Amino acid sequence: MVQSIKKERPTLTDYARLRMKGILDPIGRFLNRLGVLPNTMTFLGLFGHMLSAFFLAQGRMTAGGLVILVLAPVDALDGTMARLRGEPSHWGGFVDSVVDRYSELIILGGLLYYYLIQGDVAASFLVYLAASGSVLVSYVRARAQSLGFDVKIGMFTRLERYLVLVPALVLNFPFYGMAILAVGAHLTALQRIFSMRRQAHVEGVERKA
Repeated sequence: MVQSIKKERPTLTDYARLRMKGILDPIGRFLNRLGVLPNTMTFLGLFGHMLSAFFLAQGRMTAGGLVILVLAPVDALDGTMARLRGEPSHWGGFVDSVVDRYSELIILGGLLYYYLIQGDVAASFLVYLAASGSVLVSYVRARAQSLGFDVKIGMFTRLERYLVLVPALVLNFPFYGMAILAVGAHLTALQRIFSMRRQAHVEGVERKA
């Protein structure tokens, strides 16, 4: 039987959601009154990432970064709207999480395409490392949750990755942004792996006691 999930301390994302609640809630209520569905906002955010990736694939880094910057609040509105409607569901949360992964990989895919066309092997490899690290950060947490643990800790969760990615694109320094993301994402995955190991060890000791 899966054990109850052991809670970790709040992340920067948790604090940001709490701080932004006073801004997001009125917007969410307004959109709900208009009849807009939470999933509509989810896929609007996905479309925005696709548009950004289109610019990035052409080497238009600043334009791609600005698209993400403008549409970033959309990513937070779907959950807010669902909560205000009293309709949060496992399915809605699942769709939101999956679309978030697609959105991030689409952005990195646009960058990878650009660097491959340019023949820049080093930058292409950094994008690969950033993408694989991003996937591992999410996978490690999901796998731990399936076993009854919570390992959402880490210095490079999705919010932190975007706080690096967006300025790097807007200021047209994508190579350095990818380097930071590549290192930070893999370190975060390792943080979560060690957190999982620690929690599993504590559980094993408690069972023997």
